Amino acid sequence: MGNLQGPEITKHGRVTLISLGSDYENLDETRLDSLQPSLFMALDEADPPCVVLDLSRTKFFGSSFIEIIIRMVNTIESQRQGTFALSGLTTYCAEVLEITHLDSIWKIFPNSDEAIAALSKTP
Repeated sequence: MGNLQGPEITKHGRVTLISLGSDYENLDETRLDSLQPSLFMALDEADPPCVVLDLSRTKFFGSSFIEIIIRMVNTIESQRQGTFALSGLTTYCAEVLEITHLDSIWKIFPNSDEAIAALSKTP
């Protein structure tokens, strides 16, 4: 498989954007093992704790990645009193979150620009 490129992490005012590249089109166990430390490091370094995870290049994820997202949401919202959102969900990924009803409790935006604009307005 070779070395996977980590997520791209950029700052947009008070919002930290974590973008998963094409290496993370399919989030299988191997990719998750290499991705997870980078995700939580980005959360720890986000100041203020206002984070958008852009999944526009991700076409498949399963329950293991949902568990990681749950831990990310808990880390940002509960432990650090911050804000977390997802953006750019592909049709399949949006359906997974809809079936699990997680779409009704998580902030989800069509693209990262809309997510950044919305989170920039939160106190």
